[in-house]
Amino acid sequence: MIIEFNIGNFRSIKDIQTFNMTAANIVSKYKEIDDTNLIKVSDKLSLLKSKGVYGANASGKSNLVRGLVAFIAIVNRSVKDEKILAEMIDPFRLSVTSENEPTYFQLSFLLDKIYYRYGFEASESKIHSEWLFGTPGKREVPFFTRINDKIEINESQFKEGASFSNLYSKGNNDIARENSLFLTTIKALNGALSKKIVDYISSITVISGLGDKRLHSIAGDSLKDEKTRALIIDLLKITDTGIDNVVRVEFTKENLPKDAPIELLSEIENNKKFSIILTEHKRYNKDLKRANTVAFLMASQESEGSKKMFEISPFIIKALETKSPIVIDEFDARFHPLLTKKLIELFNSKTNTGAQFIFITHDTNLLRANLLRRDQICFVEKDKYGGSHFYTLADFKGIRNDASFEKDYISGKYGAIPFLGDFSSIIED
Repeated sequence: MIIEFNIGNFRSIKDIQTFNMTAANIVSKYKEIDDTNLIKVSDKLSLLKSKGVYGANASGKSNLVRGLVAFIAIVNRSVKDEKILAEMIDPFRLSVTSENEPTYFQLSFLLDKIYYRYGFEASESKIHSEWLFGTPGKREVPFFTRINDKIEINESQFKEGASFSNLYSKGNNDIARENSLFLTTIKALNGALSKKIVDYISSITVISGLGDKRLHSIAGDSLKDEKTRALIIDLLKITDTGIDNVVRVEFTKENLPKDAPIELLSEIENNKKFSIILTEHKRYNKDLKRANTVAFLMASQESEGSKKMFEISPFIIKALETKSPIVIDEFDARFHPLLTKKLIELFNSKTNTGAQFIFITHDTNLLRANLLRRDQICFVEKDKYGGSHFYTLADFKGIRNDASFEKDYISGKYGAIPFLGDFSSIIED
């Protein structure tokens, strides 16, 4: 489970900012919210099941997501992809003091009852530093630390890396390069702990709520598993899409029906096999009694909201089943406010014992004390120099438990809203 994510010198994020999933020492107006919305780890630590991120357009909300994507991608691919740093690292460019400095990433998380803190600093061409700390006992200890090509290993905690700590200083090595991470290198050399940590970081799902062709394809592939397919159908039914069934049908050019839609004919020219997603809806006779069903093409005949629900469903199911984190940017796009509320309640429910949901949104309908605690509401705001800053509603003193979070936010009490000019000037003579 994620404890916190730290990021600095990345796109609009200049100074190191902390996105915290640790529960603050506060009490909600509604006791059941304190019971259901938290994962109790110990007497001293509880983690949030969900957290919403608010802010004006261009405030840096999506840069938090992009930063997490960059962190995960570099951890996954730094050994096999020499261009990954150049593709992912994008420093803050509005200051001469930061554009030539490395970007900072750190993730603190709980894995198999051990707290880990892993991070690195990287520029577009090299890894400047890297570290892994953990608490196998009561105190945090280093597993390894790295400065450029010099690596120090705590053999009692990270024995798998001890034989390879000098790989980077030797040079001319296809695996251990100045632009590859030591953790990923040891994982490639069959390090057990390294693999466990890299696999956990890879399990963090990050998706866009604005539509991605890959999501449609992945969701279609997930229908091959009957258990997942049944759960997706259940989600589509309870979210009032009108869909009764979903099937994936594969065609080749030879068995394509003669009356197939033109869009299928054009698609199949470039594919030996082509699959489509069909939905089933009830059809009624003149007496308004159910007669049979009618099939719709998911891609072209379903609403944008129904398509989005279908596309994100397997990721939601996976997160809940595997107790892994999921992040959705533009969560509220194409969704009714009642639907977004229900999905958040799903993650905040007692049945969820480990999954965490981070969502980026403009839906102020969710700013309610009977849905989210104050520490579950994060704001992102830019300063006058273009740097993004993160803070939560729990950081404000004197906020009453029965305050109208939505009304106060819209009125500007918490900041993180746009300062809009006079639109009438656009049409003045």
